[in-house]
Order: sequence, then structure tokens, then C-alpha cells
Amino acid sequence: MTTPHMMAPIRLVLVDDHRMFRSGVKAELDTSSEVVGEAADVDRAIAVVRDTRPDVVLLDVHLPGGNGNGGVDVLTGCAGVQTEAGAPVRFLALSVSDAAEDVIAVIRAGARGYVTKTISGTDLATAIRRVAEGDAVFSPRLAGFVLDAFGAAAGEIAEVDEELDRLSAREREVMRLIARGYQYKEVAKELYISIKTVETHVSSVLRKLQLSSRHELTSWAMGRRLI
Repeated sequence: MTTPHMMAPIRLVLVDDHRMFRSGVKAELDTSSEVVGEAADVDRAIAVVRDTRPDVVLLDVHLPGGNGNGGVDVLTGCAGVQTEAGAPVRFLALSVSDAAEDVIAVIRAGARGYVTKTISGTDLATAIRRVAEGDAVFSPRLAGFVLDAFGAAAGEIAEVDEELDRLSAREREVMRLIARGYQYKEVAKELYISIKTVETHVSSVLRKLQLSSRHELTSWAMGRRLI
């Protein structure tokens, strides 16, 4: 039986135009990640990702090169690239910017999450692992930008989605936050309810939708453009 410490490290590419910052990230990461490539601009990033086919790319939003769109150009240039195991290469934006337009742009381009550079080393390692496993991960305040940006589409689908209609308004709120990668305590803080109440709502949502895990819930929500 495989135990956590025996799991293969996540193959990681670091993309940031500041060499000292890349060095700092490497120093903070634990043995759960292995840096297999680095890049400081758009063109080099695309080449490195295509060459190394990593599990996760840690991507800065503002980069020189390409068409002047920074991380969005990297995501566009790497569309369809897969790991050696055949899974999609996943991108986690890591930026000093917490501007809504930056968050929305890279998510529309295909990033699985977005965290700011104020994140701790421990939390970053966790975020990388979760993105590698297929979860969507956001710093709590940034998730709200994404929900607001995609709210119209979510509303249109909700009108005709019988499964979604099974959920109460509060269950839908909890569902969207959990699917976006929030932890229970973060959902509780965001919605001003207790952690126990969050747990109750999550159990009810999974039961009503006939799902068995947060990962399945995220996939279900993504398929309906709810996140």
C-alpha cells in the first residue's frame, strides 16, 4: 500500500521573470514537488513546458515576450500539452497581482487556480498538490472575482438544470465555494456560518447530486460552467 511519503513528487515548472523569486519558491517547497524546469519569459516558458511535460506549472501573470499578454500567452501556447501519463498539464497562477482582470483572464485561458505571492510555503505546497489532483484552488478573495465573472452563465444554466434545482440557495453557495477549492473553514468565514453547518450542507449537496467527493463535485460544477 502506498503511503503519502512514498508518493512520486509532483513535477513542477516555475515561470517567473525574477530569478531570485524562483529561487525563493524552490527553497520553500518540500519534497512533494520536484522542479524540472524554469523560465523567465513567455517564449521560453512554452518551450520548457512542451519539453518537460510537467504535472503543474507555477505561472506568473505578467511576463515579457509573446504577444504581450503574459501568462495568458503561455496558457494559449501550451494548450493541449499532456504529462507523460496522459493527463493535462495544469497551471496554477502565482502573482503579486490580485486584480480581478488578471484573475479572470488566466482562468478563462485555462489556469486551474490563482494564488497571490503572500501565500506561505506550506500553503503553496498544498495548493500545488491540489491542482495536480485536479482541484481548483484560489485565494479566498480572488474566488469571488471568478464567481462574479461567470455568474451570468451560471444563472442561465441553473434555469434549465434539474440537478441544480434540487439544491437550496444556501447549498448552491456552499457548492460553488467548495468546488472552487475553499476549505470548510474558509466557506464558514465567507458565508458567516459554522464549520459544522458547512459540513452538513456539503453532505446534503453530495447526496442530492449523487457524488462521492469534492473532486467529483468540482468536475460536475465545471461541466455546467458554474465555476
